[in-house]
Amino acid sequence: MHMLAKARRIGVVMAAVAVVSAGVVGAGPAGGYGHGVLQADVRSVQAAGGDVTVLAEVSTGQGTVRARTGAQVPWDAQFRTASTSKTFTAALVLRLVADGKLSLDDTVEKWLPGVVSRNGNDGTKITVRDLLQQTSGLFDYVQDPDVFRAITEDFERHRYDATPAAQWVAVAMQHRPLFVPDHAHPRWAYSNTNYLLAGMIAEKAGGAGWREQVESRIIAPLGLRHTYIPGADPFLPGPHAQVYLRTPDGGRLDVTEHSLQHTADSGVVSTTADLDAFFRALVTGRLLPKAQLAEMQRTVARTGATEDLAEWPEGGYGLGLRWNPLSCGGGYWHHEGDGLGSYTRTGVTPDGRRAVAVSVTSSGSRPDLVSLNKATRKLVDHALCGTGR
Repeated sequence: MHMLAKARRIGVVMAAVAVVSAGVVGAGPAGGYGHGVLQADVRSVQAAGGDVTVLAEVSTGQGTVRARTGAQVPWDAQFRTASTSKTFTAALVLRLVADGKLSLDDTVEKWLPGVVSRNGNDGTKITVRDLLQQTSGLFDYVQDPDVFRAITEDFERHRYDATPAAQWVAVAMQHRPLFVPDHAHPRWAYSNTNYLLAGMIAEKAGGAGWREQVESRIIAPLGLRHTYIPGADPFLPGPHAQVYLRTPDGGRLDVTEHSLQHTADSGVVSTTADLDAFFRALVTGRLLPKAQLAEMQRTVARTGATEDLAEWPEGGYGLGLRWNPLSCGGGYWHHEGDGLGSYTRTGVTPDGRRAVAVSVTSSGSRPDLVSLNKATRKLVDHALCGTGR
């Protein structure tokens, strides 16, 4: 789950590697951009992240450029995308909207009677749109002290937990909301609880599980052969990097295998190539009709989001998508993922011609996400603008 998807507050990181290798498939883009620039940017991301390995892949429209920090990261490594899964969930909900199965203006109470209630929480005042654009004000279940402590201090005991989404929502309901939605003047606060509820609503509206619908309506039609949702299965059967967690006594614990990230806020496993393909398909209209894509790309300001603004100083948030500016003009769409030692960064130009995906894997102390994001934003900017240093 995002116990995970916001494990930015959990502290997990991966082994440092000194040697950087790069690969190129097809022609590089115009303007001098190529594997040399990407290799240098990957080194910078590694330096900013600390003890991390990095894999990056850029789709240029003319070919693919790849770079990695040594053979510890397979070229076709699979990884838990953490909160980048939210874009998959938002796309599924919007597919259901396009099919007339539900409306973005439907309330949570309509689909999940009594689920969002108590302690000032009121599902009659929260819409599906609020969930997807993070304007519900609901408490983030990952920040519950008991949940946080279980993951940071007692991981081995909870490694194979497969708690249903509804139980995590119930944990969030034990806390008062940060605010009540004001649809005339939206307030913004990132909460993984929103996407648990979005997944539960998608199940009601679509008549099948969140996992099954994402696989049948998004992954399979796009031919994303190395993207899947393992659910409670703790294993990554394909090639992957090992992920380590620093234990309270200073030791290292291999956390590669676990069942914790299995819900609609963080349950997708993918590769850099598949993520490039997914985001390109999304923005070019292969997944959604024009009206629903426009809704997805309608952003709100992240008012008062102190920590989030520190990590992402510019840009707005749509429905499971972020918008950030580019140095060459315009901007790009993306969604990050911060999980248990696995950090995902993405980017795609509005026309879908260029896309980039970055996987950062950690071992030891958690990276400073302000520094890590600054370095990955520079990598993404170079990749999408087709420029170098």
